[in-house]
Amino acid sequence: MYLPKSFREENLETLLAFMRANSFATLVSVLDGVPIASHVPLVVEEADGVVTLHGHLARQNPQCQALAAAESLAIFSGPHAYVSPTLYEKYESVPTWNYIAVHAYGQPQTLTLAESREAMDAMLATMISAYEPGYQGQWDALPEKFRDGMMHGIVGFRMVVTRLEGKYKLSQNRSLADQHNVAAALRQQHHDPAAVATGEVMRERLASDGS
Repeated sequence: MYLPKSFREENLETLLAFMRANSFATLVSVLDGVPIASHVPLVVEEADGVVTLHGHLARQNPQCQALAAAESLAIFSGPHAYVSPTLYEKYESVPTWNYIAVHAYGQPQTLTLAESREAMDAMLATMISAYEPGYQGQWDALPEKFRDGMMHGIVGFRMVVTRLEGKYKLSQNRSLADQHNVAAALRQQHHDPAAVATGEVMRERLASDGS
C-alpha cells in the first residue's frame, strides 16, 4: 500500500480497534501466479503484540490451495468519502478521496477436520464467540453428523500477522483550516453515511490532537 508519512497510522490499539470494527475483510492470495481474493469475516486477536487472524473458506473455494503456499494479505476497509476541492482555502486544488484502510500480511496455516477436530472446534468457537456467543449452545446441540458435514465443507486458517500497515488518509496534508472545513462538510452529507462517518473520524482525531 502506498503510504505517505502524513497518512501512516502505527498505533497498534488504533489499528486493532479499526480491524475489529470492520472485520468483514478481503483476503488476497496468489494462485498459479494470479491474484485471487475472497470476502470473509475474520476474528482479530492480539497477545503480547502479536496479531493473529482467524477465519475459514469454503472447501470448494480454489483460494484454499493458495493459503499455505505463500503470504496472503487481509484488507480491512472503513469509511471513505469524496472530497471536493471547493472545500479548500487554496483555489488551485483538485478533488481527492479520504479513506481508512488497514493491510495485514502473513502466512496462513490451514486447518481441516480430517487433520484436527480440536483445532477446527477451537477456530469455530473463536468465531462464534466474536460474532454471536449465544449461538454456541445451538451449535453444540446440533447432531454430530450435521456438524461434521458442515466442518468437512470448510478449510479453516490461522494467520499470524508479520506486517501491519494502517492508512488514515484524512486530509492531514492540508492546513488545519482545510481539515476542519472538510470534516464539517462531510458530516453534513446525511445522504451518504460513509461520508458522515469519515467526517466524524476526522473531527475526533482533530479534537484528540487539540487542533
